[in-house]
Amino acid sequence: MSRDQTSAASTAAEAPPRSAERAPRLVASVPENLAYGWFEADKTAVAEAESGQRITVDCLPSWAPGLQAPPFFSLIDDHARALTALERGPGIHFVNGPIAVRGAEPGDVLEVAIEDASFRQDWGWYGVWPGKGALPDRFSETSIEFVRFDRVARTATLRSGATIPLRPFFGVMAVAPPPPNDRISTVAPGCFGGNIDNRELVAGTSLLLPVWRPGALFFVGDGHAAQGDGEVSQTGLETALRGTFRLTLWKNKGWRLPRAVTATEYVAMGFDADLDVAVEIALDSMLDWIVEKTEMAAVDAYSLFSFAGSLRITQVVDGKKGVHAMISRALIDAAGRPKRA
Repeated sequence: MSRDQTSAASTAAEAPPRSAERAPRLVASVPENLAYGWFEADKTAVAEAESGQRITVDCLPSWAPGLQAPPFFSLIDDHARALTALERGPGIHFVNGPIAVRGAEPGDVLEVAIEDASFRQDWGWYGVWPGKGALPDRFSETSIEFVRFDRVARTATLRSGATIPLRPFFGVMAVAPPPPNDRISTVAPGCFGGNIDNRELVAGTSLLLPVWRPGALFFVGDGHAAQGDGEVSQTGLETALRGTFRLTLWKNKGWRLPRAVTATEYVAMGFDADLDVAVEIALDSMLDWIVEKTEMAAVDAYSLFSFAGSLRITQVVDGKKGVHAMISRALIDAAGRPKRA
């Protein structure tokens, strides 16, 4: 057995079996745990977790001003209470948190391993508004639709008659933003994560967020039953989700931007009001990551990404546009292995 294999075996032997771990703590979507349209860095933590601990969080759907669900689409009790109890900020997102992680300090990275994203209700909503979205001048009337889910088939049939697959994920996952931003809107994403709206952040993916405040202060919300790259009409299929996350610290990484690891891809993200600048930010971050993981020259990483990577538009409707760069984990991991003599 090689030294690397021995180390890996020792680590596995020391780790408790998953079945022996205590059940993850549930953070309920009660009004005192929520903010509506704000990230508040000075809000008292609603829960605290050790690095490596699993935690389950109930979340409510994003909710536009004046939106009224038909009576046959009943609101979760917590949702009805929150609409009455909470003053709305500039965003439409209910966010649960913050959850503090013991030992987290600026310069660390918080790994948010998304273990599960499950439906709390069997319906969702979507909308189009004049002057909004990727085509602000095309539509002159507001259009709101509520749609029932087939949770067995994991599909939804829209007003148009089209049936789409359901692929739930959280549009908003964030740590507290860097000082001096103690209270900011949930609308625009940034270096702290936030309203990322990246459809790759499904169960089985890990989101890696740079930490800007002691405790990291993790927020989550904005459940989507489905969304395409771009989110062009301004909403996904908005719904209520319950998420289970494993929160793990990576100490002293010094990263400045969110990244993610899916089952098959490394993902680097960039955000800016200018889509071209967002491309540059995401690509720069990806090249830095490839160099870090493989020790190849940056110019070689640039060429490799040109041949084997992909740039995708995350969303174009949240103030700051998003781009994510993706490349095969297998390719990068193989390139980073020591070469045999």
